[in-house]
Amino acid sequence: MKSRLIASLGLSVAVVLGATGCAFGTPQSTQLEYSAAEGVNVYESGPLDVRNAFIVANEDGTLGNFVAAIVNDTDDSHTLSVTIGEGDTVELSIRVPARSVISLGSEETDAIEIEGIELLPGADIPGFFASGDETGALVSLPILDGELEYLSDLVP
Repeated sequence: MKSRLIASLGLSVAVVLGATGCAFGTPQSTQLEYSAAEGVNVYESGPLDVRNAFIVANEDGTLGNFVAAIVNDTDDSHTLSVTIGEGDTVELSIRVPARSVISLGSEETDAIEIEGIELLPGADIPGFFASGDETGALVSLPILDGELEYLSDLVP
């Protein structure tokens, strides 16, 4: 009788561990960082944080508007240096005062117009972001069109 009970308990433990063991070593998707918007967040660019960065381009890709929120949580003002493209590039420099946020493409601050590089909607383009003394970070910026109503005002 005792051996049956011990065998049943052992089998139950084996079934429970076997059924839950697959998820034991798997990373939880809620622990993975991602941008839950149309743009990208830029990490490790320096003391400035870049949130939801993207480009809205016209149909033929000759003009685009750079849109992003740039956050400065420090007590000093900093400059964000942005290089967009590869080969032919566009250089941007954005000064952000201490303890402030600049939202490019909002009612308060216009988006920055970009020209001279191919900006075809639906593609990605390399963007390099650096501020302070940090090396900077390279990301792929999405290029969108104005088909969505809330982006239509951002088309150059």
